[in-house]
Amino acid sequence: MEFIVEKIGMSRTVSVPSVPVTLLKVLDTKVCEIAENSKAIVAFASGKKFNKAIEGQQKKYNISKEFNRFATMTVANTEAGDLDVSGLSEAKVLKSTFKTKGRGFAGGMKRWNFAGGPKSHGSRFHRAVGSIGNAEWPGRVQPGKKMPGHYGNTNVSLKNEVISFDVETGILVVKGSIAGPNGALGKVKVAK
Repeated sequence: MEFIVEKIGMSRTVSVPSVPVTLLKVLDTKVCEIAENSKAIVAFASGKKFNKAIEGQQKKYNISKEFNRFATMTVANTEAGDLDVSGLSEAKVLKSTFKTKGRGFAGGMKRWNFAGGPKSHGSRFHRAVGSIGNAEWPGRVQPGKKMPGHYGNTNVSLKNEVISFDVETGILVVKGSIAGPNGALGKVKVAK
């Protein structure tokens, strides 16, 4: 069973020793149509995106205006309606998939934790990558060389232990950290 969640932020438990936890809010999700092998088309609210295609889907499945995003995922429901979240109450381990923070084009020191050169006067090697090639043989830069480039904005999946789940508020508390900024949307899947 999969659920669409929003990352609220991080905190810790009051117990001794305290445990670092991440708070996730399970979004209000409508199951629109159920296909074979418990896959379903679901709708959820995210931002203000609206166009003719979304409007057509809303009329087809008879759902209100705020449900403007659609996804295909595995659900516990047997018929259309509100998403069944009862599976989270018994869950022990979740697999979460979120996008990491996008950092754009980043240098070698930020992207790969390179040390850089001396910071003193006279040095011309502060934050540059340094030598990247070799001599006459093989006479080229090796594939996979750590260099400046696009950093972040990649999917990261983690397994996290479930600490608690409040059915009324939809707040899910998992042990450890989860990729992405606060407010990011992602998927969680019951692993155990």
